[in-house]
Amino acid sequence: MNNVDMLVTGVGGQGVILASDMIGEVALAAGCDVKKTDTLGMAQRGGSVISNVRIGQKVWSPLIRESGVDILVAFEKLEAARWVDYLRPGAVAIVNNHALPPLSVNLGDERYPNDEEIAGILRQRAGRIYFINGTESAKKLGNVRTLNMYMLGCASLLLAFDVQMWKDCMSRRIRSNVLQVNIAAFDLGRKEGLDVHIG
Repeated sequence: MNNVDMLVTGVGGQGVILASDMIGEVALAAGCDVKKTDTLGMAQRGGSVISNVRIGQKVWSPLIRESGVDILVAFEKLEAARWVDYLRPGAVAIVNNHALPPLSVNLGDERYPNDEEIAGILRQRAGRIYFINGTESAKKLGNVRTLNMYMLGCASLLLAFDVQMWKDCMSRRIRSNVLQVNIAAFDLGRKEGLDVHIG
């Protein structure tokens, strides 16, 4: 497998860390070298959460340099725009079309950009941008907390790992009482990702 540098981002409570951990675990199970690091900030208060995941034959550092990200997976659309400088030219961005305005917006100090503005920011670097309705799809499954597995399903279309490896990892990491709904979210993410031609 060629080296892949992924940035997974969102806000606290969206399951970003679990999703990025699982990307790393599946890559290790496939025989790749993996380095990963997380930045949580004020994650428990709805703040920004960022995971760098680097996959390859040999990876020396967990941090991705600016202009180095191959795949951006954003659980919240403003977070996608926030990290645009880290995308390499032609990168792929998978963006959950959902807004969780930061405190500065809620207090009226800043304005949340509209969809066209966010898309314009991403187009500065990304070659392919996919806005997907992950939160709405997770709600339809009856558990919005499955958003992270839905996003993982979409992202899995860009990684050359067997589907069963993902599900084996899920069965190890997710409690049995919510495993099936999370697998359903992963499968739905793959299906709806294919519908918009991810991968």
